[in-house]
Amino acid sequence: MRLTAEGLSCVRGGRALFRGLSFALAAGEALAITGANGAGKTSLLRILAGLLAPAEGKIVLAGAENSVAEASHFLGHLDAVKNALSVRENLDFHRALLGGGRSANEAALSRVGLAALADLPGYVLSAGQRRRLALARLIAAPRPIWLLDEPTASLDTAGQELLTGLMGEHRARGGIVIAATHLPLGLENARALSIPARAA
Repeated sequence: MRLTAEGLSCVRGGRALFRGLSFALAAGEALAITGANGAGKTSLLRILAGLLAPAEGKIVLAGAENSVAEASHFLGHLDAVKNALSVRENLDFHRALLGGGRSANEAALSRVGLAALADLPGYVLSAGQRRRLALARLIAAPRPIWLLDEPTASLDTAGQELLTGLMGEHRARGGIVIAATHLPLGLENARALSIPARAA
C-alpha cells in the first residue's frame, strides 16, 4: 500500500490555506503535520478523508481495493459520542456504520479502559473518556489509514501512552498514520510536514 498526495491546494471562504503540498507514505509509515492555528492542518485531513475537495492536486492510493476515504478512519476534534446511547451502543453504532465484527467491540472497550463503563450512557463520560471511546472505534472497525486531528486532546498521560501504543501496533500491521498535532505523539521515525501560515 502506498498513499501519494501531489500538489494539494485548499481554498476555504475564498482564502487559500495552502498550495502545492505533496507527500508519499508507504505501509507502516507515519506523517506528523504541524503548523499554526488556521494554517490548514484539519482541512488537509478532511481532504484526505474525502470530506472536502481539494482546489488543486490529486490523491492516489496504490495497492488497496478501496479509495483513500473508504480506507480511512478520521478522528476529528469532535468525538461523535451520542449522549443518549450507552458506551457499548455508541461503539455498536459506529461499528455498524464503518464495518467490523461485533466481537471486536468488547476487546476494543477493554483495550481503551472503558469495559467497566460499557453500560453507562455517553453523557456521563468525562472528556478524556469520550476521547478513549473515539479511539476504540479505530480498533473495533479496522481500516488501514488513520487520520488523526490533535488526537491527544483531553487525554491524560496514561491515555497518551495508550494512543502511542495503538499507533505503533497499527503501523506494525502495515497501517499508515497521518496526524495533525501541536504536541509530540511518540510517532517513531515519522515524516514531518509543516504547513506555513499564509497572510490573511
